[in-house]
Amino acid sequence: MRIPFTKMQGIGNDYIYVDCTETDYFPAGTASDFSNRYSDRHFGIGSDGLILIRTSESADFRMEMYNADGTPGKMCGNGIRCLARYVRERCGMNRDEISVETPAGIRKILVGRDSAGMFFAKVNMGKPSFHLRDIPVIREADTMINEPMHAVGTLYNVTAVSMGNPHAVLFTRDVERLEIDRIGKFFERHRMFPEGVNTEFAEIMDRKTIRMRVWERGSGETMACGTGACATVAAAVVNELSDRTVTVRLNGGDLRIVWDPKTDEIEMTGPAEFVFDGEVEYEA
Repeated sequence: MRIPFTKMQGIGNDYIYVDCTETDYFPAGTASDFSNRYSDRHFGIGSDGLILIRTSESADFRMEMYNADGTPGKMCGNGIRCLARYVRERCGMNRDEISVETPAGIRKILVGRDSAGMFFAKVNMGKPSFHLRDIPVIREADTMINEPMHAVGTLYNVTAVSMGNPHAVLFTRDVERLEIDRIGKFFERHRMFPEGVNTEFAEIMDRKTIRMRVWERGSGETMACGTGACATVAAAVVNELSDRTVTVRLNGGDLRIVWDPKTDEIEMTGPAEFVFDGEVEYEA
């Protein structure tokens, strides 16, 4: 079977997109194998994972996301911005506000262009949760905020946050020189996080700017993570390290994150770009 796809990226966080609104190319769970096979950057298309665009009974579209290793994901901030651009420009959407169903809930996205003509998408990412049952984290306490944890010979203070998917935020110095491969793998596979965890390594530059690197479960270090940027700002605010409006600088570019004190919801704004279209021969 030949499957048409589009590769897109949001500040370097890249995904393979397959439009399944008219043809279901992945019956009976074959999408996991496809993501694992074609996310490979040497023998496949190359990506941080796979995102399927499906119809929805409760929103304009439904997002089905898989990590590079084939494991399913509940939410992807950069991925959903790209999905919004795809459906706005290729699926006949005539509205600038788009609703997308995800396993983490329905997300509303406002799309447009800035004064320089660059495309942007503003996503309501919902409310962060610090309750350990929501993340989940196996621990006797109800929350894990700035708690010490040993990892590969170093003591880190960890704040655990859910943005519909699990995050462990570590505030550190000199994040550029961090051995993220060793430390990220340690946290991802730690028994305290039964579903794995995305780990954000964040350096406070000032109260409005945070430098962040991320290790994503199932994908390794990526150029960016939208939910991770939101989790990092939420963690910075509760630890009194930043304001509620912050520019998060990731390997692939910047995201603007705003945590509204009235609604308790986080808004994320950033770009979304097409990379190329193609077609692959696939047999499950």
